[in-house]
Amino acid sequence: MNFRQQKISRILVSFVFSLVVYMFAIGTITAITFTKATPILADEYDKQTLVGHDFSNQDLTNDSFTKSILRQSNFSNANLSGVSLFGAHLEGANLKGANLSYSTLDNAVFNKANLTNAIFSGAFAFHAQFRDAIIDGADFTDALLRKDTRKELCKNAKGINTITSNKTRDTLFCE
Repeated sequence: MNFRQQKISRILVSFVFSLVVYMFAIGTITAITFTKATPILADEYDKQTLVGHDFSNQDLTNDSFTKSILRQSNFSNANLSGVSLFGAHLEGANLKGANLSYSTLDNAVFNKANLTNAIFSGAFAFHAQFRDAIIDGADFTDALLRKDTRKELCKNAKGINTITSNKTRDTLFCE
């Protein structure tokens, strides 16, 4: 398998995973049975107003912030892997160094947010907004983004992620 085929394969796997997470978030799927019974401890902050709240350095894996208002909140260095931020408003939020891998970010608003060194690997962010966001060193490897969103992000894309060592421009396929 050549590099392009591997990349497409990884994107498809990420998309399917993100779709399942999205379906959980909107309630289409209510349960999946695993062979090992592993308890999933997740908090729900759905539809809450948490303006300016401090979530920095916290492990928020698999938590849900669906349709929450999180303007000016601090998620710096937080583990947000697998989190649902579907429809969340994060204008001006600090997500510097946050791990958003495999998160559902569709319809989320990251306008003017600090996304320096954030990791978006495999995230589902098809209708997310990033106007005037700081993306220095952000890693968008295998993130599902609209073509026009990628193009807009490429205008300000620079830096290398301090955790993954990936160049922001490369992860967005900027030319």
